[in-house]
Amino acid sequence: MAWSPRIDRVAPFRVMSLLETAQAREAAGHDVIHLEVGEPDFSTPEPVVTAGQAALAAGHTRYTPAAGLPALREAIAGHYAEHFDAEVDPRRILVTPGASGALLLASQLLAGPGDRVLMADPNYPCNRHFMALAGAEVDAVPVGPASGWQLDADLIEAHWRDATRLAMLATPSNPTGHMLDAEQLTAVTATVAARGGHLLVDEIYQGLCYDLAPLSVAAITPDAFVVNSFSKYFGMTGWRLGWLLAPEAAVEPLTRLAQNVFLAASTPAQHAALAAFTPACRSVLEARRLELGRRRDALLASLARLGLAPSLPPQGAFYLWLDISPYSDDSQAFCRRLLEEENVAITPGIDFALEGGEHHVRIAFTTGVERLGEAVDRLERFLTRQ
Repeated sequence: MAWSPRIDRVAPFRVMSLLETAQAREAAGHDVIHLEVGEPDFSTPEPVVTAGQAALAAGHTRYTPAAGLPALREAIAGHYAEHFDAEVDPRRILVTPGASGALLLASQLLAGPGDRVLMADPNYPCNRHFMALAGAEVDAVPVGPASGWQLDADLIEAHWRDATRLAMLATPSNPTGHMLDAEQLTAVTATVAARGGHLLVDEIYQGLCYDLAPLSVAAITPDAFVVNSFSKYFGMTGWRLGWLLAPEAAVEPLTRLAQNVFLAASTPAQHAALAAFTPACRSVLEARRLELGRRRDALLASLARLGLAPSLPPQGAFYLWLDISPYSDDSQAFCRRLLEEENVAITPGIDFALEGGEHHVRIAFTTGVERLGEAVDRLERFLTRQ
């Protein structure tokens, strides 16, 4: 059968196939250590679960407005004011089905045939694919230690073309976990504005910072588009809830898009998310952030003795981006064999990087310190055989 040619621009997300294989091995009785998907081994915080159950019991199951529950939009705005010193009008916030829903709205509004979009390479692959589905061409700019694994102002200036309409960046980033500080983010904002373009910032790992204070581009400019999510810091992956913060002029067309694309985000999930901003929930979330920081440090120390620790430790998120070039030039085969031989599941770099992905892997420190240590022991055994 013939499909739309747009589907050919969407590459498979190979980690999902690897996850399926890992789960099959687990079901067959193997002791698999999961370090492949971006989902820590924490359950949703109890205050959120309780609020969700209460919402269902109270019959909160009908549609909300397309832009989201007014009380939740106000709570998100309060979150920006309290933690990022950013005054945000709640009307500029659209609640979406996950960050993916926010990316869908942003890509359809900002990108189209003939437009070019700048983003870092490596990057979360769906960012590229959303822009491709909108008909735009993505200019993936290789980044590395010299730019802190980020698309900084100098790189944006160097790669901007006449047809470039949008620069998209992520801080902290997936897969490297690196951030832009306030000075760098301000420079990016000024560079894009001087070019008359739009800036889209993925902040879904925003609360998970270890070395730098979390910040938002919303505190720098009201003109940026900001994607965020309840999945990562707030621990609500399966609830599928996110938001898009947009400039005031974009709210009306984005609302029209939301009305037509998904009507509204899940009503029970929105009521549950109100509890995510309570002091009781914040205490749980901060304890988890500190635990992820301990996991990062333990994993870095273990990998250092193998000569695999990255030269720039990640400042946020919960990933390490490792160079495996001394052992393999095929990251997919490397990950497959590691799973088959040692029951350790990690992600091939070709999922994230168009250039150099075959020489890198991503490890998610989403399980406890003891299991991370066991995973490194197994990795060491595997490497000695290469």
